[in-house]
Amino acid sequence: MAFGKTLSTIGIAGGGQLGRMMIYRAKKLGFRFAVLDEEGAPAQALADVFIAGSLKDPGALEALAREADVLTYEIEHIATDALEGLRAKGHVIRPEPAALRIIQDKLLQKDLFAAKGIPTAAYFAEENPATADFSGKKFPLVQKARREGYDGRGVRILQGAGDARLPVPSLFEELVDIDKELAVMAARSVDGSFAVYPVVEMSFNARHNICDTVIAPARIDEKTHAAARAMARGVVEALDGVGVFGVELFLDKQGRLLLNEVAPRPHNSGHYTMEACVTCQFEQHVRAVAGLPLGDVSLIRPAVMLNLLGEPGSSGEPFVEGYAEALAIPGASLHLYGKTEVRPFRKMGHCTITADTLDEACAKADYVRSVLKIRGRGDTA
Repeated sequence: MAFGKTLSTIGIAGGGQLGRMMIYRAKKLGFRFAVLDEEGAPAQALADVFIAGSLKDPGALEALAREADVLTYEIEHIATDALEGLRAKGHVIRPEPAALRIIQDKLLQKDLFAAKGIPTAAYFAEENPATADFSGKKFPLVQKARREGYDGRGVRILQGAGDARLPVPSLFEELVDIDKELAVMAARSVDGSFAVYPVVEMSFNARHNICDTVIAPARIDEKTHAAARAMARGVVEALDGVGVFGVELFLDKQGRLLLNEVAPRPHNSGHYTMEACVTCQFEQHVRAVAGLPLGDVSLIRPAVMLNLLGEPGSSGEPFVEGYAEALAIPGASLHLYGKTEVRPFRKMGHCTITADTLDEACAKADYVRSVLKIRGRGDTA
């Protein structure tokens, strides 16, 4: 099937839950999807073409590119050199490999945005943190591995110079006195047009630094809302990005907005858009990379999104406790990712609750959180 000047087959590097949701929300537009990932990945069952292989294998990436009119990705941990080689051969890759290379390295991210005048927490870098002299540094500090960090991994809070540090090249940031952690999904198409979603508020599991709740819209004033959306647009422009980008921000106790990190793909903070917005982030990403007009990002109803994480001590085949009770709640929509093994704090699915008011959505979300648990079959509560 052809679409005039647009594209008919989307290749996705990565077959996790984001790829899975991208397929089932954008299939209605008539696209085919080719996916590269390890055997058994969540998106495998939905893909028109599935290539089993590593995202760091140039041969596997080339096989994916041959199947697709445009190549995109749902995770950052990809062999960027291979993507740049494919682009040089004429394959269309969106977002561009150059943007991915910057985002893969947290120091390059920080340096770019600082050069563009986008405010961030004060930072410095160390190539060998374990042996560096921290005696003159101001604590507390947040250590972030420059590469490969994900879902709370590669992050450590340091209270003093004697604290053990991750033994990898790292970025160190001042610990921001946070009032709220915010996020904005921003989409940019091939022609430079933008669609910026409402600002949302995130809360995190303190033990593992994983987002567990997203509130849409964020409980902030209109001035802050407008400033956050403008900052998100500036971030995507700085990267010359095409696609959907997740832009994470800090709002500190003094009312300052600071850029935290950026994801060049659909993002956990945008899952609520599947039920709460006219055009969800997954369809929007496909529209953007395919050169189609961007969709309406209006919020239809307030929403709360709960990440469904594996319970502490859980392992083995997943068992969803409270499944029927959650589905019985008006406005609750359950998404399970098809992962065959549960582990403690692993993202296994999410549930979005919409309502006429944000207070009502929050109250329903509290109930869903109390009953809906994902454990290993045979685990004891």
